[in-house]
Amino acid sequence: MNSALFLPIALLLDRLLGEPPRWHPLVGFGRLVKAVERAAYPAAPGAEPVWRMRLRGAAAIALLLAPFTLAAWALARLPLLEIIVPVALLYLAVGARSLAQHAEVVRKALAEGDLQLARERVGWIVSRDTRELDEAGVARATIESVLENGSDAVFAALFWFLVLGAPGAVLYRLANTLDAMWGYKNERYLHFGWAAARFDDMLNYLPARLTALTYLLLGHAAKGWRCWRTQAPTWYSPNAGPVMAAGAGALGVSLGGGARYHGQWKERPPLGCGPTPTHEDIGRAVRLVNRGMWLWAALSLAAAILIGAIHA
Repeated sequence: MNSALFLPIALLLDRLLGEPPRWHPLVGFGRLVKAVERAAYPAAPGAEPVWRMRLRGAAAIALLLAPFTLAAWALARLPLLEIIVPVALLYLAVGARSLAQHAEVVRKALAEGDLQLARERVGWIVSRDTRELDEAGVARATIESVLENGSDAVFAALFWFLVLGAPGAVLYRLANTLDAMWGYKNERYLHFGWAAARFDDMLNYLPARLTALTYLLLGHAAKGWRCWRTQAPTWYSPNAGPVMAAGAGALGVSLGGGARYHGQWKERPPLGCGPTPTHEDIGRAVRLVNRGMWLWAALSLAAAILIGAIHA
C-alpha cells in the first residue's frame, strides 16, 4: 500500500498519544549502542590510525542499523501487518508532540516570570549552558531547538517514510540517534563517530532543505529566503544552517549569536532578521512546525489519491 496513506494516521497518533508513556524503543536502542561501543572501541585508540578508527565506527553503525531496517522491511510486507507496522513505526519515529510539550513548558515558565524554571527546562532540549541565560537567551535557545528538531525529529522522518516506507523511517531515526550519541568532534568520537556523523548529514541533506522551504512558505517568505541565502552558508552545520536561517527569517526574529557550551564561550553567526525573541515567539515556532507537518500530510495524501486515480 502507498506509504502516503499511512502518514496522516501516524501523525494523528502522535498528536493524541505523544511518546509512549513508559518506555520508548529508542531507549533500548541507546543501551544497545553503548554495548556495541564498548565492544568496538579500542582499548588504546591513540595507537590506531585514523582510517581504522573510522572503519570501526562504520562497521558498528552497519551492525546496529541493518538488522532493524531489514526487520521493518520484512514485517511491513506481512499481509496482516502491512498497515499496522508502518503506522506504528512512523508514530515511534516522529516526535512532534514531545517537541511541542517541551517547548510549551519553557514558554509558560517565561510567561509566568519563572526564569529559573525556564532555564532548567530549556536545558532538557539544548546542549548549551543555560544557568545564566536571560529571558531572551532562553527564548532564543528554545526556538532554535524547535526549528532544528522540527527538521530532525519530524520532517526528515516523514521524508524517508515517504521515500522508503517503514524501513526508511526506522533507518533514519536510528541513524539520527547514533549521530546524537557518537557525532561529537571530541577526542573520543572525532574518528570513531565520523561515519555516524557523515551518514546522518547525508540522510538529512534533502529533508533539511525541504524543511527550510516549508518554513519560509508558511512564514515571511521573502525574509526567510533572504536569510537562507545569505546566512545559512555561515553556520557550522550544512543542514542546520538552511533550516535555522530560513526558520528565523520566516518568524521575523533574530537567533544565533554567542552561547556557552560546556563552559566555553562560542561565537556563532547571527540568524534571522528582526527583534529579539520573546516567549510568544516560542509558540509561533511550534505552530510553524505543526502547520508544516500537516501541510506535508495533506500533500502526501493528495498525491496518493491522485496516483490511485491515475492507476484506477
